[in-house]
Amino acid sequence: MKARPNILLITSDQQHWNTLGIDNPEIQTPNLDRLARQGTLFERAYCPNPTCTPTRASILTGQWPSQHGAYTLGTKLLEDRPTMNDTWRKNGYRTGLVGKAHFQPLQSTEEFPSLESYPTLQDLDFWRNFEGPFYGFDDFELARNHTDEAHVGQHYALWMEEKGLKNWRDYFQKPTGSQGPRKHEWDLPEEYHYNTWISERTNHYLSEYAQSDQPFFLWSSFFDPHPSYLIPKPWSEMYDPEKITVPSLDPAELDDPDASPFRKLSLEGGKKEDYGIHGKWMHGVQDHSHDPKELAKDIAIYYGMVSALDHYVGKILDHLEELGIADNTLVIFTSDHGHYFGHHGLIAKGPFHYDDGVKVPFLVRWPGEVPKNGRSKALQSLVDLPTTMLSAAGINKPYAMTGVDQLPSWRDPQSAVRSHTLVEDNHEPGVAEHKTYIDDRYKITVFRAFECGELYDLKTDPGEIHNRWSDPEYAAVKAKLLQAFVQAEMAKEVLPMPRIAPA
Repeated sequence: MKARPNILLITSDQQHWNTLGIDNPEIQTPNLDRLARQGTLFERAYCPNPTCTPTRASILTGQWPSQHGAYTLGTKLLEDRPTMNDTWRKNGYRTGLVGKAHFQPLQSTEEFPSLESYPTLQDLDFWRNFEGPFYGFDDFELARNHTDEAHVGQHYALWMEEKGLKNWRDYFQKPTGSQGPRKHEWDLPEEYHYNTWISERTNHYLSEYAQSDQPFFLWSSFFDPHPSYLIPKPWSEMYDPEKITVPSLDPAELDDPDASPFRKLSLEGGKKEDYGIHGKWMHGVQDHSHDPKELAKDIAIYYGMVSALDHYVGKILDHLEELGIADNTLVIFTSDHGHYFGHHGLIAKGPFHYDDGVKVPFLVRWPGEVPKNGRSKALQSLVDLPTTMLSAAGINKPYAMTGVDQLPSWRDPQSAVRSHTLVEDNHEPGVAEHKTYIDDRYKITVFRAFECGELYDLKTDPGEIHNRWSDPEYAAVKAKLLQAFVQAEMAKEVLPMPRIAPA
């Protein structure tokens, strides 16, 4: 009988779907390309929400953000929510997480305390002795900062000190704001970069797990290429801004009569209240205008961050081979959401559901199970990851999980499990709240607070330039999609247990 597979999930943060060298000649990712050649690349994988916390909580729970409750940035995945780790552990798996968690907010309240908030975040004595619980992980080493953000700490800071970098705070912003953020070239020596830490500690656990007959689930969670745009040499000098294609706004997008208030604000600037947007701070609800030349420099660094990430992913893949466990390890690489670097005139992220922000790179390697050099257009959602990984281990999904088992599509790239997927967005309940339904051809977005909407024909308009929401030629398509949308919402309702009696 074949041994139960190990599961290694590797994630990046805010990585555009088209930043793999296998498809984009402007960027070099030899190790991710290797993973793609040894397995299958899925061209239509989507996040359940275009921000970090909701999607990461969905990866952990197998539920949509509207179900597990961590619906936007600044919210918390409550500790009483069932996670896939509960099931892994019941079935004899050891579980680990190294790197970014972001299941909790940077601020804490009496009702909703957060381990990822000040002052706990930087209480190194606390982290030196903290043994959990932490969402069911047996092993965990955490950090929270992107690049040189002030909220560096936790296990990453402990590791830097153990490596001899006692003055690590000098390489990060000051909490007081007295030192502004660095730009492009980071003076932090690469040997102390969190890429080094994540790959080193991931390999530590792989070595430890390989000595046991117990199978494992290990999540190696990288921070890059999430901005700010900052990376040490030589990666900061790897790409010439003059040789990089800078995406831009198509003038036809300015003629959209059904543009959402968020979209209008991103194009025109001004105060959000001028567009009928009222509420707290919302990520990306702002003017997105930018200088193309400066953006080219940022993209060069962004690409350098991806290539650096790729280098350290390669160290993990190499170690799997060295340990002799690669053939029985299912490896998945993806990102929590996408990134805009000029696409549709946008920068970073926000309440926008263009593919650039909600589609993600997605690679699967499982020797003997997933075809080599495979390519698939089968719809994937990150909410399906727990269900599918458990299925690969021969474990039925818990009733609380609503993701589907994608294993048939992983084994046969020409097959498809999903007829549709969803993207939820709830930056501010009742204000920046909208959902998107995506099928093989169309994408439709409905806003809760506004009568406008979006409808794109991805077959004739893959760049999502022409919004067909009010186009009379698409009226019948729109009606059919709206019905399918409602049915999809009904289909994802949580069924906590099967019906076991007629009354």
